[in-house]
Amino acid sequence: MAKARALDRRRRSIRNIRKITRTMELISTARFKRAMDRATAASAYTDRIIKVVRDLAQSGLEVSHPLLAPREHVRRGVLLILSANRGMCGGYNGNVLRLAHRRLAEWKTQLEEVRLDVSGKRGISAFRFRKIAPDERFTHFEDRPSFGEVELLANRYLDWFETGRIDQLDVVYTKFESLSRQTAVKETLLPLAGLGAADEENGNNRSAAEVQYDFLPSARAILDEVVPTSFKVKLLKCFLDAAVSEQIARMMAMKAATENADQMISHLSMAYNRARQGQITSELLEVIGGAEALNE
Repeated sequence: MAKARALDRRRRSIRNIRKITRTMELISTARFKRAMDRATAASAYTDRIIKVVRDLAQSGLEVSHPLLAPREHVRRGVLLILSANRGMCGGYNGNVLRLAHRRLAEWKTQLEEVRLDVSGKRGISAFRFRKIAPDERFTHFEDRPSFGEVELLANRYLDWFETGRIDQLDVVYTKFESLSRQTAVKETLLPLAGLGAADEENGNNRSAAEVQYDFLPSARAILDEVVPTSFKVKLLKCFLDAAVSEQIARMMAMKAATENADQMISHLSMAYNRARQGQITSELLEVIGGAEALNE
């Protein structure tokens, strides 16, 4: 009877775990839908404002902005890492942190000064385990980062870049491409040199004659407004992509855990039934044997 009881206790324990994983799967699904809607809306706005800046750079006019000009000598860089505040999301944090460690190791051998900013408790804990102290930690960016929160961070980086305190800003995060594809990437957000490049791969390369603008009050005034805004929305898009990718990873991990729990419960139920049947058969044989012994 001890074996059957042990199997029954284990089965009840797995059933309790299944309730937790199933609940987390449902919560992640709801959060994922909200996060994906915000990321999709931000993606359209980001693509449009980047297109405007790219067209201005291709307009044939002599327009320039400090944020669009790459630095000749990169000596000081900031590495911003976007991880999760919670775990149980598969390889989401691990993929980002592995890429971040490689980039950090490269910069330490190439640059004079490297600043490390980490968003997410999991990333902070991972660097603490490696005896690396981030220069700044952020734990308030949850699954719904707001533009106001990101703008405060963006303004700081813009001020540092324009005053020469930093020469480059790289962001390591998980890029949301589709429901079935999220990739840990490293993107350079400052300087914004890539905004002025033609997007030849997508067939968006247009000649100067095809892009005509009338500037009012001036091209400089428009760039002073549009270019910093484009950086802010790109940084916001990174946070939104990271948020939706985290929810997808947790949703898939909890779904897999729930399915594994179902399989384990099924196997344990079969083992319990066999053990219980064997014990009942053994007890019946003992009763029958005792009765026959009395009859003799």
